[in-house]
Amino acid sequence: MSSLHDRHRAVLPDWLALYYKDPLEITHGEGRYVWDADGRRYLDFFGGILTTMTAHALPEVTKAVADQAGRIIHSSTLYLNRPMVELAERIAALSGIPDARVFFTTSGTEANDTALLLATTYRRSSQILAMRNSYHGRSFSTVGITGNRSWSPTGLSPLQTLYVHGGVRGRGPFAGYTDERFVDACVADLEDLLGHTHDVAALIAEPIQGVGGFTSPPDGLYAAFRRVLDRHGILWIADEVQTGWGRTGEHFWGWQAHGQAGPPDMLTFAKGIGNGMSIGGVVARAEIMNCLDANSISTFGGSPVTMAAGLANLGYLLEHDLQGNARRVGGLLIERLRAVAAGVDAVREVRGRGLMIGIELTEPGTDRAAPEAAAAVLESARENGLLIGKGGGHDTSALRIAPPLSLTVAEAEEGAAILEQALRSL
Repeated sequence: MSSLHDRHRAVLPDWLALYYKDPLEITHGEGRYVWDADGRRYLDFFGGILTTMTAHALPEVTKAVADQAGRIIHSSTLYLNRPMVELAERIAALSGIPDARVFFTTSGTEANDTALLLATTYRRSSQILAMRNSYHGRSFSTVGITGNRSWSPTGLSPLQTLYVHGGVRGRGPFAGYTDERFVDACVADLEDLLGHTHDVAALIAEPIQGVGGFTSPPDGLYAAFRRVLDRHGILWIADEVQTGWGRTGEHFWGWQAHGQAGPPDMLTFAKGIGNGMSIGGVVARAEIMNCLDANSISTFGGSPVTMAAGLANLGYLLEHDLQGNARRVGGLLIERLRAVAAGVDAVREVRGRGLMIGIELTEPGTDRAAPEAAAAVLESARENGLLIGKGGGHDTSALRIAPPLSLTVAEAEEGAAILEQALRSL
């Protein structure tokens, strides 16, 4: 009989990426651990791409899903939906956006797609500002604004996109500047760019770039951008698909590190809120959310089952202060990894905050990316019982570490020890 990998290759697209030379079939999980089809256990430091936010098989979420599925699974947004209204109320209150409205989708891609529709309609402009090295999804519009060549297979787009400096602190023409000078230079670049354009609809930016390798600017950059954008009437969309829900530890939303000029006009979310269930969405000021002059619904966005999961998951997150846990355990983990990296020539930088940590690898003594080294560390970590991710611009040479937010100190140390072994094997 053919292996599952052979069957996968026979019926699924060639461009559907799989990790590892011998791809892994995950059959079940519990807490921060998962098991493969051979019964081997792994400590999960990637959480299905930052999606299993609280824990695998969290009883509170499992029960909420089962209870709701036993009543009704689907009705669509054409009918009143109590779980959807209740989750929207909680998210609107947590968002920091005044007079907030919430629209649910099934993914972060669709959430960003919706935000772009709202921004371009509200502003009557098809011009979008995005950050270099950014990633916003795999739909036609979001691929068109993505600033990372590894994830942008076509240059065709319904939008005109202009790319701004600032999302990557440690590379590019401003890398050697102090934080203050870096922000000033990026703001000057934005001002210059706007001098060459017609009316722009919005700037969309990840507070910490996810697929881009967990890079981020100095705190306050987007606040400085916001002051410029406000003078031109340009909207600010914070892509919180990966940074939301307390993962950074210091803040509930990534934008709050840049909140000196107020909240964004819109924020998009997905991934962690569903703990594996398909939830995405947009929060926007009412005047922006309500600007569409045609009918719109969502067949699967706001499903009673996914909304029940989101309510249970968000409740667990807040009641157990998982943001505080991400700050405490993540702080210990990043310092442990920095100590390890000090003795590994291939590590260019350990960066991030909370439980969102990136390790950038380069050819020793240079700034040249080392994608082969990143792949080797991924394989070595897996062999020793740890799952991590990878990403980054410059040929995907950053390791991505993003465990469930309930990670314990002992588990952080276990994962760090495996990573140390994998990095030293380079």
